[in-house]
Amino acid sequence: MGDLCGLSFRARIQLETRLAILICLSDAPEYTATDGILHGYLVGIGLGESYDAIRSHLAWLDEQGLVIRQTAGGQLGMTLATLTQAGQDVSAGRSQVPGVARPRPRSGI
Repeated sequence: MGDLCGLSFRARIQLETRLAILICLSDAPEYTATDGILHGYLVGIGLGESYDAIRSHLAWLDEQGLVIRQTAGGQLGMTLATLTQAGQDVSAGRSQVPGVARPRPRSGI
């Protein structure tokens, strides 16, 4: 994550939310989930976001090459996201992308 001291609370939440989306996708079957599944996951870990905000995060992650985003049913439909290899690398801490938090080290215990 680098130096978070200069970031606003909202900016920190944005970084963490993007990482959480990648982690959720890394655990999902076929590395794919709908915006509804992502919404439930984020609410469950305390990062409740609106569907619109989740779709904005997915659009940004798609632009960075970390997910592939597809929409079905127009504006009122659902958004489907699939993790890319680059996204898997970021979610596992093997690479970094500005705008996404780094995962915390896991305990070796």
